[in-house]
Amino acid sequence: MVEKHTSFIVTGPTASGKSEYAHRLAREHNGVIINCDSVQIYSGIENISASPFAGRSVSDEIDGVPYRLFSILPLSAQISVADYLQMARREYDAARGAGRTPIFVGGTGYYMNAIINGISPMPEISHENRARAREMVATDLDAARKMLPPEFTATDPQRVARAVEVFLETGRHLTEWQKLPRSGAITPTPYKVLINPDMSELRPRIVARIPKMVAGGALDEARAIIAANWDASRAIGAAQLCAYLRGEISRDECVADWINKTNQYAKRQRTWFRTQFAADLEINHAIK
Repeated sequence: MVEKHTSFIVTGPTASGKSEYAHRLAREHNGVIINCDSVQIYSGIENISASPFAGRSVSDEIDGVPYRLFSILPLSAQISVADYLQMARREYDAARGAGRTPIFVGGTGYYMNAIINGISPMPEISHENRARAREMVATDLDAARKMLPPEFTATDPQRVARAVEVFLETGRHLTEWQKLPRSGAITPTPYKVLINPDMSELRPRIVARIPKMVAGGALDEARAIIAANWDASRAIGAAQLCAYLRGEISRDECVADWINKTNQYAKRQRTWFRTQFAADLEINHAIK
């Protein structure tokens, strides 16, 4: 492991073993694990999101290590990066106040970016414009994206809806607001650990774990997603499972597509880490 620091960020592509590494780090440094994953923050989809609580009861600790911001939101809830940063800072301050080491763990780039660099000021959005933006995205995602400038490249429906609601509220694009000076970063910057195995090591781990996720309760979680009318495209695996439950694809096709999409996601994550994340320590093998 590494020497003591004020705080840590532990990240890496999916299936890299970052959660295992962070847990060991917390045991060694009297740490508190703080979620930095935009899907694991939701309750009821622990298997689909590969949460540390998959296959176990959700609580506030695992083996004596405190866990924070996992499974805290219902599927009906919406959360912005600003909301997340406020919650993350509150947990960071609480951990430090208790004499513990905050350890952020997850693979969501825009959450990590907010922790490290802060966020630009954003306007308050009226309920009417928020609802209107979400209706536009749900009705025709492509049409909603055409309202946005070319430099806005995100395709995730939640992020598109956020950009649309800002434009509806202010007449200025989200990308313009994001160019303003940032504030709210966690300081001093947490010590950044990147678990970054090659794809040749990640692929067999992904192939091995997804059938276990399906058998471990992911199908029941997909039924809950359908019942809640949650946007299944926000979590890899959810869309495939929901399509299977609707009879649109076979179980084998569901698993194969989930594996394929997860491999593609891991590649995108590795690209982001290479270009956007300056690690203090990089570990080039998976953690078991």
